[in-house]
Amino acid sequence: MTPVRQRDVYQAPIQAPAKPKVNPNPRPAEAEEFEDDAVLKAVLFEGTPLSGRAVEIVELEQSRLAGARLNGTSLTRCVLSDLVCDNVDFANLRAQDTSLLKSTVTTSRLTGSHWSSGQFTDVTFEGCRADMAQFRHSKLRRVILREVNLQQADFQFAELAHVTFEQCDLTGAQFANAKMTRVEFVNCTMLDIGGTAGLKGATVRGPGAMELGLSLAREAGIAIEH
Repeated sequence: MTPVRQRDVYQAPIQAPAKPKVNPNPRPAEAEEFEDDAVLKAVLFEGTPLSGRAVEIVELEQSRLAGARLNGTSLTRCVLSDLVCDNVDFANLRAQDTSLLKSTVTTSRLTGSHWSSGQFTDVTFEGCRADMAQFRHSKLRRVILREVNLQQADFQFAELAHVTFEQCDLTGAQFANAKMTRVEFVNCTMLDIGGTAGLKGATVRGPGAMELGLSLAREAGIAIEH
């Protein structure tokens, strides 16, 4: 009797993020314009101090942030779309019900930032520092995180679809109760991952696969001796 070969299950390619559409000649904006209920389009915040502010229902689109400082700022129910962010300081930012859409974030700092119940769609993070950042209960769709420091980042209860982690440091990251659809980890550092059951459905390539195995063994109560 000829054995029946199991057919490979076809998976469609991960969808790439759409690119932002940014006005090539944005208008320089002042910090005072970043206030409650503001609608800002095609503006440039260059080196602008926006730290420590608390704003609600801001719409910022087709704009550039270059060296802007939003550390310690609080955003509530804001929509940020079609942005190019370079060397921006988002450290310790608190974002509630805030969306980041069709944007790129490069060489920026998101250390300790909180994005609670947020939405990230068509976003690329590259060369950023996001250690201890929290993405709890957030939804990430068509997102690339490339060469991002995500040590001790928190993705608990997050929903990830068509997301790629590439050459990221995820040491100590938490994924408990996360939901994943078409998620890939490529050449990432994945030591001491918490909530490994939340990675169900993800694909891991490179050395992170072995490191993740150690985390799986630890959570299963298996002692590995050399």
